[in-house]
Amino acid sequence: MSCTTLLVGKAASYDGSTIIARNEDSGSGEFDAKNFVVIKPEDQPRTYTSVNGHLTIELPDNPLQYTAMPNADKSNGVWGEAGINEANVAMTATETITTNARVLGADPFVEYVPAKDGQEAIPGGIGEEDLVTIVLPYIKTAREGVLRLGKLLEEYGTYEMNGIGFSDADEIWWLETVGGHHWIAKRVPDEAYVTMPNQLGIDEFDLDDAFGDQEEHLCSADLIEFIRDNHLDIAVESVSVFNPRMAFGSHSDSDHVYNTPRAWYMQRYFNPYDSVWDGPDAEVTPTSDDIPWCRQPDRKITIEDVKYILSSHYQETPYDPFGRRGTEESRGMFRQIGINRTNELSVMQIRPYRPQSNRAIQWVAFGDGAFNALLPMFTNVDTTPEYVSNATTTASTDNLYWADRIIAALCDPNFATTKQAVAGYDEKLGGIGHHLIAVADSQVDELDDVDTAALRETDIEEDGISPDIQPMHPDDIVKATRNSKIRAALAQINATMAAHAKEETDKLLGTALYTASMNMKDAFSMSDF
Repeated sequence: MSCTTLLVGKAASYDGSTIIARNEDSGSGEFDAKNFVVIKPEDQPRTYTSVNGHLTIELPDNPLQYTAMPNADKSNGVWGEAGINEANVAMTATETITTNARVLGADPFVEYVPAKDGQEAIPGGIGEEDLVTIVLPYIKTAREGVLRLGKLLEEYGTYEMNGIGFSDADEIWWLETVGGHHWIAKRVPDEAYVTMPNQLGIDEFDLDDAFGDQEEHLCSADLIEFIRDNHLDIAVESVSVFNPRMAFGSHSDSDHVYNTPRAWYMQRYFNPYDSVWDGPDAEVTPTSDDIPWCRQPDRKITIEDVKYILSSHYQETPYDPFGRRGTEESRGMFRQIGINRTNELSVMQIRPYRPQSNRAIQWVAFGDGAFNALLPMFTNVDTTPEYVSNATTTASTDNLYWADRIIAALCDPNFATTKQAVAGYDEKLGGIGHHLIAVADSQVDELDDVDTAALRETDIEEDGISPDIQPMHPDDIVKATRNSKIRAALAQINATMAAHAKEETDKLLGTALYTASMNMKDAFSMSDF
């Protein structure tokens, strides 16, 4: 998958949240219908078999509930992609990244080998289709996510290069695979953001920390020997901080068309005053190979900033395919971030100032980011609204995925005449979303403040929770009752958000359809002759 990832440390975000976000993009010439769903523990497999790797893994017996963004058509695998579990740990998997022949020669991918000539099939390793399903339900911190995935990589290997993000209320970790079995992971500095555009990204790695206190770096147990024995460190001078991007990554001409321009544009947006980004005197250009993995922004980063940058198409530069600057050649020169084959965007926000019950929000959008809007969805719920969870492989305006994709197809050739309507749609739903978050927070606070004695008297019997069913302490019964009410309240907020989204999306669809119809080439009227 070709995707774009943005990670925002808690001291770099507008409200102290950790934020991890990623566009999930299909390969060229295809796209996949997606849904936002809740996976209950009873629905989590205990024996998991991958479709592409043909690998069977026994999973633990104590999964947590979690959200995911799976394919509507699971014939090619689950592809859970992004979610938050009930411990308020988020995971985005994956960002496809690059490597080089030296790494693959030293540690080849673990690829599926079909049965042939009487020989049994050989399973492949784990990959993007599997990772959310086999990792997210079993972790309670971001660091635990790194360690669990690292152990799985060492045991089963992988058939592709991937970058995976984990976050909790306090930390963000980024893991990158290295060849078939090796991996590195680095804690994102609290005050920084990270840009990841399909390249191996980490450019500084403290091996002493990784094999010592492990405060900010983790890796495969034999990474030092792996680097040394295979002559992978190509730095000219011996330095204390190792550069994984130089050793494990790619340095190809295609990077300058497909990858580095996206990192350039993202950091140009968040740090406009740090460097000269444009013109003949530019200090950083779209083809620069030394754009840093992380940087401290010039100002705090908001949810709207995340949406803007992960929907962007080089606005206000000569490279914007919808713009008028530059030339026809320059406007199609680089792969933009917002693209026609985006399946979904998940922005996962863990708010440390809220109680566990409504700390986590997964903002979701579907289709091309230039023509959609983010919807905040609380993850501590039992179900998700049908409008964001009932997509199939058949196009329909009954769900947000297909409605957004139809709108994008209508608006793209009519960009100039529809962009204001799209911008208004995005802003209106964003405002509704922030308002509903405030409403939800207020409702949760009210439920948390309810007198315990009153809850015991009025709610236990009403909610069908009886001490006769199981030997629970009265305080535990009250807590369960309160949690049940909170989950129901949050589910209703999600449903209200989805209802507003359907109303506004239908309006935008009508506007886009009218505009596209009026611009059809076979238009003709009596006044035309």
